[in-house]
Amino acid sequence: MTDPSLTASRADEQADILRRLEDDIIFGRFAPGARLVEDTLMARYGASRHYIRQALVQLERTGVVRREKNVGATVCSYSAEEVHQIYAVREMLTRQAALAIPLPAPPDFIARLKELQADYCRHADAGNLRGIHEANDQFHLALFSGCGNPYLVRTLQDYMGLTLPMRAKNLADGEGLKLSRRQHDIMIDLLQGNDHWALAQLSVDHMQYSKADYLERTAGGGVPIKLAD
Repeated sequence: MTDPSLTASRADEQADILRRLEDDIIFGRFAPGARLVEDTLMARYGASRHYIRQALVQLERTGVVRREKNVGATVCSYSAEEVHQIYAVREMLTRQAALAIPLPAPPDFIARLKELQADYCRHADAGNLRGIHEANDQFHLALFSGCGNPYLVRTLQDYMGLTLPMRAKNLADGEGLKLSRRQHDIMIDLLQGNDHWALAQLSVDHMQYSKADYLERTAGGGVPIKLAD
């Protein structure tokens, strides 16, 4: 009979490998299009081949990794045309959600966003990239929830996941993070007023820095970024 504590330990180890590999990809330590060689990953994470393969399978399902026969696993990359097309849809959805939020927004809604923004800033000050990424997504999903349409929010969440390899590195960039924090604060201010169009436009503009950054990185042929220790 399998020891439950041993099973839990293995599950924790697998989750840790998955999280570390995902972090290396979404925060730009592995460039778009870079090959993910199993032996290299085993040495980097001190993990078995089985755990590495399981992590690659999971990340393929989320759209972060692409696996092809006779090629192996690579960091998912998008052409400039695909990026523009994906962001065009995300921008339309974002604008529609922002325009549907009743203004001025309720005090409890504002209070919740301020709480999430404070959490975001704490992680940013600590340099906790995983915390920054998760707090950022929580802020935006909470903001979108104000539109009152759960189907629109769910679709937006899908596109947030689709653009994860394009946008997350922006949160590891000092200037990008500073801009993101400032724009979040302005969004909260706008929610307390009556200018729907200003809120919608800022919500769309908020995505442009990471979009431009990804296009610039991939235009250079996806040169791998030096891995941090």
